[in-house]
Amino acid sequence: MEGWKKAVVAGSAGGAAILFLKKRWPAGVLTAGIGLALLASEYPEKFEELQDSLPEYFEKGMKLMERVSRAGEKIAEFADQGGRGFWEELSS
Repeated sequence: MEGWKKAVVAGSAGGAAILFLKKRWPAGVLTAGIGLALLASEYPEKFEELQDSLPEYFEKGMKLMERVSRAGEKIAEFADQGGRGFWEELSS
């Protein structure tokens, strides 16, 4: 990659980070998009591989969120049951 392209990618990444920290979301997304577009034009095969593997990543993420949700429900049930038992012991 040529030097000016590296500078544009680094500048857009840094600029996007600053804009996100300042809570200027639309400008941050636009700035990050510029760097990503330049990277995609330079390395199209890598972005194609990423695009092909995205459904697998989303599926794994959904499974993880489902497991975390079930674990949270179980913890809430245990806390609810334990809380009642503890209160009954104190009140008797």
